[in-house]
Amino acid sequence: MNGKKYVAEAIGTFWLTFGGCGSAVLAAAFPQVGIGLLGVSFAFGLTVLTMAYSIGHISGCHLNPAVTIGLTAGGRFPANQVLPYIVAQVLGAVAGAAVLYVIASGTAGFSLDGGFASNGFGEHSPGKYSLTAAFVAEFVLTGVFLFIIMGATHGKAPAGFAPIAIGLGLTLIHLISIPVTNTSVNPARSTGPALFVGGWAIAQLWLFWVAPLLGGAVGGFLYRWLSAEPSAPVVGTDKPRA
Repeated sequence: MNGKKYVAEAIGTFWLTFGGCGSAVLAAAFPQVGIGLLGVSFAFGLTVLTMAYSIGHISGCHLNPAVTIGLTAGGRFPANQVLPYIVAQVLGAVAGAAVLYVIASGTAGFSLDGGFASNGFGEHSPGKYSLTAAFVAEFVLTGVFLFIIMGATHGKAPAGFAPIAIGLGLTLIHLISIPVTNTSVNPARSTGPALFVGGWAIAQLWLFWVAPLLGGAVGGFLYRWLSAEPSAPVVGTDKPRA
């Protein structure tokens, strides 16, 4: 059954990358009726919310290497499943970026010079924020994201509401940090668009792996320390609900 979990993670991360980055590339600045930063923020949150209800019971719906690492640090995910989950997530993100590229390039004037929703710092930050500012933002926000996930999926949390808390948490994270880094908190999401942009996006990609992975691990470990009571692993289940 693990193969189905990996496919679910790939599909979910495809949707996150295509839906979230697609809203930024296709709709954020559309003449007169563009959705803007608020719309992009909600788009990312909605991708997680919809997929959490769709595949949460299959794979746990991580969609993010930092989430997988953070849940492992928090004692909620088996270490021997980390690598295949991350591989599936990256493949899904690349596929999402590829489909987005095919669509986006179908209009006159399209250019990857606009960044294609890639993450960056310095000259490639939307607000020209420094490397230090970008690192701190990605580290702290990913840590808080894991804190939210660990709490929302805990056995004592209200049943059935975890996707809403997690989706709105990711929305808030984007509302805060799009001007700083274009918001990653997800190395897979960063990798997909960066592979198409190349150049600076590849050169700066390291930060959007290192900071989220470290932040996720700290967030997961911190929640585990605060709430040490055992709780179910976030891996999905084959068993039907009672």
